[in-house]
Amino acid sequence: MWQLVPRPTCQVVCLPMVKSSLMDDRRNHGKEGSFNRIGWPSTVSAVEWPNGGGSLMGRYQLRRLLGKWHRSTLVFRTSACATHLRHGSFAASAMEEVLRRTVVPLPAYEIQGKSPPVPESNSMEFINFYRSLETSQKVAFLEKLSQEFGVDHQTVAELALKLVDSQKRDAATVLQAEDRLRYYLTPRYLALFGHISRVEGGMKFLLDMRGDVIEALAAKATDSPHIRGLNATLKIMLSEWFSVGLLKLERITWKSPCELLQKISQYEAVHPVRNWTDIKHRVGPYRRCYAFTNGAMPGEPLVFLHVALTEEISDNIQTIFGGRTSQELTEDENKIKAAVFYSISSTQVGLQGVELGNYLIKRVVRELQSEFPSLDQFSSLSPIPGFTVWLLGLLNQQRNDGRRSKILMDTEWQEIERLVGSPAPERLRKLLSTNEWVRSEQLMDILKPILMRLCSWYLYGEKHRSYALNQVANFHLQNGATMWRLNWKADMSPRGISSSCGMMVNYRYFLQDIGANSTKYLRTKVIEVSEQVLNLVSQFQKNSKL
Repeated sequence: MWQLVPRPTCQVVCLPMVKSSLMDDRRNHGKEGSFNRIGWPSTVSAVEWPNGGGSLMGRYQLRRLLGKWHRSTLVFRTSACATHLRHGSFAASAMEEVLRRTVVPLPAYEIQGKSPPVPESNSMEFINFYRSLETSQKVAFLEKLSQEFGVDHQTVAELALKLVDSQKRDAATVLQAEDRLRYYLTPRYLALFGHISRVEGGMKFLLDMRGDVIEALAAKATDSPHIRGLNATLKIMLSEWFSVGLLKLERITWKSPCELLQKISQYEAVHPVRNWTDIKHRVGPYRRCYAFTNGAMPGEPLVFLHVALTEEISDNIQTIFGGRTSQELTEDENKIKAAVFYSISSTQVGLQGVELGNYLIKRVVRELQSEFPSLDQFSSLSPIPGFTVWLLGLLNQQRNDGRRSKILMDTEWQEIERLVGSPAPERLRKLLSTNEWVRSEQLMDILKPILMRLCSWYLYGEKHRSYALNQVANFHLQNGATMWRLNWKADMSPRGISSSCGMMVNYRYFLQDIGANSTKYLRTKVIEVSEQVLNLVSQFQKNSKL
């Protein structure tokens, strides 16, 4: 028996819905039972099958019965939530039905721009249905959307042939053929995304949906070329909507809304915020925090940058987080000689590949120069994620090869063996993987020159497609920074030791050179590097072999 029940948190299957006032008139017409209205408002209804029941045929008949009246959202609820969406054929049918209603056909070329406006309910139905799906169902839904509601490839092929045939005709004919082809290369779902962007919360929804696409591709949950095309389409649209010229630079202070401070704390990806006292210090005197925001997503930082205002360029994070006493409420401009960017975090997976961090740093530099005209030293204090993993990989690889590692000199292995025992490579690998090596000052002194030269090579010499393998290095080098100084014992937190053996690196922004440096790196892959780092690289090349 079907029964209407107030379960607004159920999984959603969007189907045509009859007004509740009309349900009474057809209370006993269902082939598989009756349904009763029990106090639902006229705009919300749900259907429950006891025991997860209801055959697909019965549900189809119910859809036909209800489909004669206005369209809205019908929520199917079973004793096991989302049983019907988990049923492959019914889930596919529900997805097909939603997409056919919400993705409007591409108007003919001759009447483009003259179609009636699409109702907002289409966008909301798509959003609500998508949010009701589980992860695997979202992938299937997006595959269907991208493949069946994308570009009409047959029409495009025919128009491409016509464009080739038109080449011998006048310019106006050729241009019109090109414009017609360009129009039909537009995916059908593009118009839906445009409508979604204009409803409340729509922009954030599209960001989150692209985030789902990126994660599905990374996890190899799909290898559909249509999904990749959808991802590229979303990236282009989001790049336009989140163009830097449309973003607002906002300084975050202790007087900023509590919700914004909380999001800054939650999204912090480099140095986790411990408590409210910690975040208060990070936005207090001698500190700055700036974020890009978009008017379509109020209170939601897109990317933010933490800056320490110091007397000299910091070589460790401990001094930044220790800093000045909280009683020093006013800043002495004479003590501000350097701006150190010690953390930059992007908050939206869906904006991956949309360059905002580079522009944020440049905007912040201009803001700080305006506030402190004599400030002329700008540098990052950056983590080196991946170094320890890279080093352990080398040790594992050479252990599996059955020979002593050549990344250290024989005399260095002998010194290590004297302290930790034999076999030294295996003992060193275990000490590095457990962070136990930092308990011995003597071992740290032995390892300092070794790890410094290895890390310099990891940053300077290890490549991915001819660019720096380390993503943080690649980011700053693309921005035009110089790989300036490698710092020992720069982050002695458990996270810093595990990630990079406690080392950090300064990428120095010499403002007069960043344009030329960026161009040189992007075009020729040449890294601008200081003498200190270059000396360490030379030591690696002399004493180590990979």
